[in-house]
Amino acid sequence: MIIRDATYADLPRILEIEELSFSQPWSLNSFRRELALPFSRLIVATADAPNSPPDGFLCRWLVADELHILNIAVHPAQRHTGIGTRLIGETIDEAKAKRAQVITLEVRRANLSARSLYRKFGFQERRLRKNYYAPGEDAIVMELPIESPTIATSKRRSV
Repeated sequence: MIIRDATYADLPRILEIEELSFSQPWSLNSFRRELALPFSRLIVATADAPNSPPDGFLCRWLVADELHILNIAVHPAQRHTGIGTRLIGETIDEAKAKRAQVITLEVRRANLSARSLYRKFGFQERRLRKNYYAPGEDAIVMELPIESPTIATSKRRSV
């Protein structure tokens, strides 16, 4: 599996995955806007074969010292194969490399499989946003604090 930055050529497949994954999908223009924003990054997971179409994607913003995951989806035919795990792992590694202090995201309250995946990485459920997605569709805000490498080193030395 290859994780790489998305290109405009990936957008039709990204939009297909989005429409198969969500009842209120983002538009093509939303994804185009994300590719143009300097603080946004859209990554895709593809098979190892050259020119493979994306099987999953993740969109995030990095603003100041916070990395916020806006959107993540995996093609239904490729779910439960580790693609979501790889996309989240890549994003956590990027947050550490760019010295972010926290990663945040919203997830549908009813999406138990996604909440479970995020908890495996150490995300904590912090608060509820009532009717965030639609009337009766609440979001849970989850956070993952990122330990600074200098703090981690200092803690190891003092033990």
